[in-house]
Amino acid sequence: MYRHIVFLCSIVIPLLSAASAARAADSERCQELGRRFEIAKPQITAIEVSLTLFSAIDGNCIAMATELLDHGASVDARDRFGARPLSHAARFGHLQMVDLLLARDAPINARNLAGATALFFAAEGGHTLIVQRLIERGADVKLVGRSGVSPVAAAAYAGNDAIIEALLAHGADERASDETGKPPIVYAAAGARLDIVKRLLARNIDLNARYSNDLTLLMWASGPDEKATEAQAIQVVSYLLDAGAHIDDRDDRGRTALMIAAEGGRAEIANLLLARGADPSLKDKAGKRAADLAVLSSLRERLTLR
Repeated sequence: MYRHIVFLCSIVIPLLSAASAARAADSERCQELGRRFEIAKPQITAIEVSLTLFSAIDGNCIAMATELLDHGASVDARDRFGARPLSHAARFGHLQMVDLLLARDAPINARNLAGATALFFAAEGGHTLIVQRLIERGADVKLVGRSGVSPVAAAAYAGNDAIIEALLAHGADERASDETGKPPIVYAAAGARLDIVKRLLARNIDLNARYSNDLTLLMWASGPDEKATEAQAIQVVSYLLDAGAHIDDRDDRGRTALMIAAEGGRAEIANLLLARGADPSLKDKAGKRAADLAVLSSLRERLTLR
């Protein structure tokens, strides 16, 4: 028992020390910001007060932000990208700061130059509690960010199912496509987010629908984002196949899911597709088979023998 306690302490104490060090560093940054403000206060302009507010928000300096707001800093100030203070707080995941700004009547649906709101930034960053708070306070769940990406799609890319659940429960559109023609479920499939794929398919989304470039969900899942592990992607591919995904559908280049997996070096996904009946003899519009596209020699040999 004693050895177990010593072992746990050897893990926990460094973690607590690291957290304490981080808090101390944050405190020092806030104190330094406060010292600079006190020196400049006699001749500081209204614009400079508002610019200092952004620094206080980014550093989560609650007391400093409160003083700046009392000193005339505007909750409707804008940074060089057009974002307001509330968006900064939401982006960095500072819930207490969000509450402070909302209490000072920060415009909840204000958008930056790309169209993003505080809710979009919170969804993109995976900050569940902030998303919930903003929704409670009336944030518009349908306002899109850059390139027409919706908060649901941003949350799907971030892999946060709880945020998607909250957004959908308050009227967000699970089918809304961005400027490239990708709806949230495409981001979920490409990111190998099985829980999100399941949630969105349960809302009567066509399993074999075609998206930009005639790509299907199975194709996106078979050539997943590089940050997705192969094990995660295999779970999504298996689920889609079990649900009835067409295994040999082709995109606008004539390529199948098997070809996409082969070209992406996703050997285990290719093996799964082969085991489930994918046809390795099919050719794309350039006359290439999956074996011709394979970047891994071992996979190329396997495909050639089929």
